[in-house]
Amino acid sequence: MAKIIGGITSSHIPAVGNAISQGLTQEPYWKRFFDGYEPAKAWLKEAKPDLVIVVYNDHGLNFFLDKMPTFALGCADIYENADEGWGLKPTAPFTGDAKLSWHIAQSLIDQEFDICTCQEMKVDHGFVNPIRALFGDHVDWPVKAIPLAVNTVQHPVPSAARCLKLGKALGKALESYPEDTRVVILGTGGMSHQLQGERAGIIDVEFDLECMDKIATDPEWMTQFSNAEIIRRAGSEGIETIMWLVMRGALKDDAAVLHKHYHAPISNTGAGVLVLDNQ
Repeated sequence: MAKIIGGITSSHIPAVGNAISQGLTQEPYWKRFFDGYEPAKAWLKEAKPDLVIVVYNDHGLNFFLDKMPTFALGCADIYENADEGWGLKPTAPFTGDAKLSWHIAQSLIDQEFDICTCQEMKVDHGFVNPIRALFGDHVDWPVKAIPLAVNTVQHPVPSAARCLKLGKALGKALESYPEDTRVVILGTGGMSHQLQGERAGIIDVEFDLECMDKIATDPEWMTQFSNAEIIRRAGSEGIETIMWLVMRGALKDDAAVLHKHYHAPISNTGAGVLVLDNQ
């Protein structure tokens, strides 16, 4: 049977990809941010997942404001990285697992999550940068990957409660898959940041740290907030943190916190890394 061995959170800001490509990860500006990934990388090396499911938001590469599914699942055997406007050099393509994707899609439908299925899907920095930060760059990636896109761009966006429920449904879907597959789920995005308007540059360290603690140990806490309340505290792009709840919902209630790291500001963003062991 498939087994969810853990979950990891990560920011996915575009500048991370540039720092990796330019060899800047140990420069003073970036060093503490990237050092925060070292325990996560060590855990992954020991845990040896076969596949990662990356929960992220598409930034206009597949979907735009005129057509924006609330939840979209990649159901392909390969995913190409493409430049969505940041000038980042595309990475090697990612190998998917269409058979597992279709199993997940059917299970989610059975659990009343009407998921958008994508047999062709390009992946942007939201998907790619967390994988690069955690696994490095490769011509052949050491894990398969499945993209799960959540709309955090075009309102109305799903609530924290809905994302947590999606995670629980995803967990059930994976637990019912009959083939031996070791899965890690990546919850990406956030934390507090806003890119435009009068509040551009906002970072709420106190709220970020509380979210990290509660998502790890008491994820229902996050569901008390409306999206407007989250945006008021964390900024318009800080709403991305609800995607961490998809990861958390898929794990056991008593998943162990192995690592916690927070750094701000990095590219005008509060960035958090959590490693949760589900075994």
